[in-house]
Amino acid sequence: MAFPLIPLSNPAAARMLTAGALALGLTAAALPGTGLAQEAPAPRGDAPHHHKGPRHGHALLSVTGEGQAHTAPDIAHVSVGVSTRAETAAEAMSENAALQQAVIDQLLAEGLEERDIQTTGLNLSPIQDHSNDGQPPVVTGYAAHNMVSIRVRDIDALGPVLDRLVETGANEINSISFSREDMTEAENEARTNAIASAQERAEVMAAAAGKRLGRLVSLSDSQQIDGPRPVMMQAMARSADASTPVQAGELSVSARVSATYLLLDDETGGGADGDGGEEQPE
Repeated sequence: MAFPLIPLSNPAAARMLTAGALALGLTAAALPGTGLAQEAPAPRGDAPHHHKGPRHGHALLSVTGEGQAHTAPDIAHVSVGVSTRAETAAEAMSENAALQQAVIDQLLAEGLEERDIQTTGLNLSPIQDHSNDGQPPVVTGYAAHNMVSIRVRDIDALGPVLDRLVETGANEINSISFSREDMTEAENEARTNAIASAQERAEVMAAAAGKRLGRLVSLSDSQQIDGPRPVMMQAMARSADASTPVQAGELSVSARVSATYLLLDDETGGGADGDGGEEQPE
């Protein structure tokens, strides 16, 4: 296309020429094959993409497990006391104090430490006769009670110790129980059994659902250990001279855990971690 020559000295003509050139340039840019503009390359089909993490690619299975462990006690807790009666309050307390002191002295002689002997009850009350119908009760005397709680760390010696306390003056024995000073080993065993229980329960549930159990995602303790609880058993601690028999039994401790696993499709094959086609998180 030919254009007439226009003198550039004419300002109006110069402006027209510039506008025309711009219009021509824009038209050329829009035409295909001019090389003035190139289309952006289409995305490749094999471009990298993010793998779905386990939270998006697989279901999760949460279960709880419970476990127990048993252990032998090594401490006996017993309440031992003296109960006395007298015509006056002073006499009842005085007699009671003398007998209870003898009991405490005997406990110390048996090898108990002072930290294992604690007074848990001291009571003085009038003894009243209510046999007269319609008449106010009559005070006939006073009763004094003094109880101590003891910890015997040699359970095999508990029977003979109680016998000697009775000979010394103790006439009340009750609230016997057993414990173990260090339950750490039993608690750890209970936790181990609880984890095994959770694993077995998860495998059963996964199989029942037609799935396969994947790797463990989370594991938490319930923060609550039940126990120790006494469990009766046949073993009995007794001395050779047939002292008071004491059945120590054993203690039971329970633990609970919560576990979450990946739940995979039931397919054969395996990855490095044995989870088959499990996708790994970023």
